Amino acid sequence: MGTEAFRVGILTSGGDCPGLNAVIRAVVAASCQRGWEVYGFIDGFEGLLSPVRYRILEEPATAGIASLGGTILGTTNRGRFATRVGLGEIQRIPKTVLDEVWETVEGLQIGGLICIGGDGSLTAAQQLFEAGLPIVGVPKTIDNDISATSISFGFYSAVEFVTQALDRLRSTAISHRRVMVVEVMGRYSGWIALFGGLAGGADVILLPEIPFHYEKIAHEVRKRVAEGALQTMIVVAEGARPAHGQLVTQDEDTEKGLIGEIRLGGIGRHVASMIERMTSRESREVVLGHLQRGGPPTALDRNLGMLFGVAAVRLVEEKRFGEMVAFGNERVGSVSIQEAVRQTKTVPPDCEEIVAARAVGIAFGN
Repeated sequence: MGTEAFRVGILTSGGDCPGLNAVIRAVVAASCQRGWEVYGFIDGFEGLLSPVRYRILEEPATAGIASLGGTILGTTNRGRFATRVGLGEIQRIPKTVLDEVWETVEGLQIGGLICIGGDGSLTAAQQLFEAGLPIVGVPKTIDNDISATSISFGFYSAVEFVTQALDRLRSTAISHRRVMVVEVMGRYSGWIALFGGLAGGADVILLPEIPFHYEKIAHEVRKRVAEGALQTMIVVAEGARPAHGQLVTQDEDTEKGLIGEIRLGGIGRHVASMIERMTSRESREVVLGHLQRGGPPTALDRNLGMLFGVAAVRLVEEKRFGEMVAFGNERVGSVSIQEAVRQTKTVPPDCEEIVAARAVGIAFGN
C-alpha cells in the first residue's frame, strides 16, 4: 500500500492585485517538486466553510498563469472573516466559524495552509493560527503598508499604472490649461501616491501622513500660472485629508449592513472643486480606482511573487507555522504573522523621497 501525499492548501484573500497568480504558480511548482498535493480554496477563507469549495492544482494547469492579473482562485474582502473594520479596529472571528474551518482542514488532511493576503486577511490568519491551525502567511498589498516587509508584490504594478495615467493626463491638462487631480488608492498609507506622483512628474502630492491646507495648494497653482505653466498635476491618496478635516468615505456598505473596512474615496472631487473655486482655474478629478489593481504584473512583481511562493512552501516544510514571508535586507526571510500585522507601515514625512521631492519643488500642501 502506498502512503498518501502530503497536502498543502492555498487561498487568496482580500483585494486582488497583480502577482497573486505568480505566487500560486510558485507554490504549486515547488510543492510538486516535493511530491505534495495542492488544494486551492475558492474565494478566500470562505471556501473553507460549507459548502467547501476547492480545486486540486496541478503543475501543467498553472503553467503560464504568472503573467495574469487577479487570482485564478477568486477572493473576497467581505464576509465572515472580516477582522478589520477601521484603522486599528479589530474584531474576532466567531468560534463557530473557527471550528468549521478546523473540520475542513482535518477532513481534507491539509498539513499546511498558505494564506496570501493583506493586513486584514493576515489578521484573520493569525486568529486561525491561535486556534491551532497550521497557517503560513504571504503578504499581498498594492498599498505597501505591511510593516514587516520592505516590499510586497503588486505595489510596483500599481505605481506603474499611476505613472502611465499621469503621462496620459498631462497632454489633456496642457491642451485645456487645466488642473488635473488624480485620486489613487492607498487607504491610510501614501506609498502609491508618493512613488506614482514622483515617477509621473506630479507638481503636488497629497498624502494621509501629511494633512494639507487648501490655501497652500491654491498658492502653488497660482505660482505655477504666474511662472507660465500650462497645467498643474495633483496626485491625492484616497486617505488624504485636510488639516482639521475628516476622511472622505463611501458609506453605502454601512447603510447595507455589510461588514468590513470603510471604503475611502471622493477626496479628489473635493480637492478639484476647492482649487477651481480658489484659483478660477478649470480643474478636473480622475479617480483611478480599481484600474490600479488590474492587468498583468510587472516583471518585478512576477519575480517577487515567485520568491514569496517558494519561501511559503519552505515554511510549511519546516513546520514554521504562524510565520509570514517577508522581504528585507535584499533577501526573503520570515517574521511572525502577529508581528507583521501589529502596525501599518506609513510614509515617514522626512523620508528620502519626500526630502528629494521638496528639493525639486514638489509641494505637499503643508
